[in-house]
Parts: sequence; structure tokens; C-alpha cells
Amino acid sequence: MKDPIAKTIGYRLNHTARLQRALSARLLHDLGLFPGQESVLKLLVEEDGRTMGDLASALRVRPPTASKTIARLTTQGLVERRATDGDGRLVRVFLTTEGRERGSGVDGIWESLESDIVSGLDHKERKRLRKLLRKVEKNLAAKLGADHGVDDEVEPADEDEDA
Repeated sequence: MKDPIAKTIGYRLNHTARLQRALSARLLHDLGLFPGQESVLKLLVEEDGRTMGDLASALRVRPPTASKTIARLTTQGLVERRATDGDGRLVRVFLTTEGRERGSGVDGIWESLESDIVSGLDHKERKRLRKLLRKVEKNLAAKLGADHGVDDEVEPADEDEDA
């Protein structure tokens, strides 16, 4: 007999997230990246020379977590840290040429991952799923007493939507 917990939404969300992360890791491996590193590279492609605090905030992680990720990316030769002119305590992170190339390849990975995730779902189902997941996110964030990265993204209305 199947475990009753497997029928819960929480179990389904957790299991789905783990599978998504595993596929993401496999695809990122082809670029020589580990999960989480792609987000840093994308942020730096958008705006190079961010401070560690800026990166931690944008990634919604604590500064020590951002520092570890930057240290690994530095070791891989993808980013470099530079002290700001006039203030040796303020360090900014910049992409190397190799880091910029890999960062540019991240969009293709994300597009492939998204395509795999929603394969077999039509436009209305995809839109509905995003909407439901945002509601679940907001419920969880409210229980935790903070926004925890929940965005206020609003889907454009479709004339043919019944939701």
C-alpha cells in the first residue's frame, strides 16, 4: 500500500523540487557549474561589479553563503574580487572573460529546463500552475512572517482564460 503522505501537496512539492534541482544540476554540469552558481553569474552579467552585500541580497541568501559561492567561482576562474578605489574594505565582484561566456550560456540551460518541466502542459495549464504556486508561496511566507522572496508578479489577463 502506498504511503498516505505521498498523496499530500507538500510531499508532491518537495519531490518535484528535488527532481527539478537534480535535472538543473545535470544541465549545469555541462557548463561546468553547480546549482546556485548560475544565479550569481546571471546577476553579474546584468550588472558587473556588485558588492558582496548586493549579491547576497539579490540571491536572498546570507552573506556567508554568498561569500562561499564567490570563493568557489573565484577558484574556477569565473569571477574576481577587486577592492574599490579609496576603500579597501569594499570589495566588488567582476566576471572574468570565461565567467561572462558561461553566464551567457545560462539562459539556454534555463530555457531547456523550463521546457522539460512543463512538457505536456498547454498555455492555460502553465499559467494556472504559476498562479497556484504563487498562492502557495504567499501562504508559506505569511506563516514564516516575511516575504522570503515571494514576488508580486501579476500574469497578464488572457481573454480566453476561465480561471
